Amino acid sequence: MEEVQRYIAEYRDYFYLVTIVWTFLEGETFVLLAAAVAASGTIDPYKLAAAAWCGSYLGDQCWFFVGRKAGPFLLRKFPDWKHGIDMVHRWLERWDILFILTFRFIYGIRNFSSAAMGLSELSIARFMILNFIGAGLWSATFVTAGYLFGHAIGRLLGQYALLIELSLLGIFAISVGIILAVTRWRTRRARRLALLHTDRP
Repeated sequence: MEEVQRYIAEYRDYFYLVTIVWTFLEGETFVLLAAAVAASGTIDPYKLAAAAWCGSYLGDQCWFFVGRKAGPFLLRKFPDWKHGIDMVHRWLERWDILFILTFRFIYGIRNFSSAAMGLSELSIARFMILNFIGAGLWSATFVTAGYLFGHAIGRLLGQYALLIELSLLGIFAISVGIILAVTRWRTRRARRLALLHTDRP
């Protein structure tokens, strides 16, 4: 167990970089499990929170600009998205600041909401400021929850807690990798079938 802790301590700077990349895309479960590992002292929870804050902020800022610059083109190409975008705009009009601060807490709509808000009349400066605050609240919430969970597991399982937490983190990472690979394979297969169907006389 000490060897595992020493290995993590040696390479933990890379772990913070992985956290930025992961939270750029999504990351709730990853941050929770990483914060649980931080409870053992092998990862700095403050650096973890800063990395998650950075990744979450940059990710949503990126999707906002995608919506602002390429949104009209994507909407013409995928007209079925209009219903979801209109729904986000209604939420934005109704709750305004509250929605911008909390939309990333609603699982499954984070990136879509950022892009949809890019298609609204919301100013870039206003979104940047509120997005920065919201990302900080999100990071602090999930790191704190995971850290407390890690302490609770530590009290129950003692020296085996770190091993279990790392195993869960590894299983989660592998599962995401498998899901992405299967999704990519299915997308390619669907495209091949579509091409075959098109080429038929």
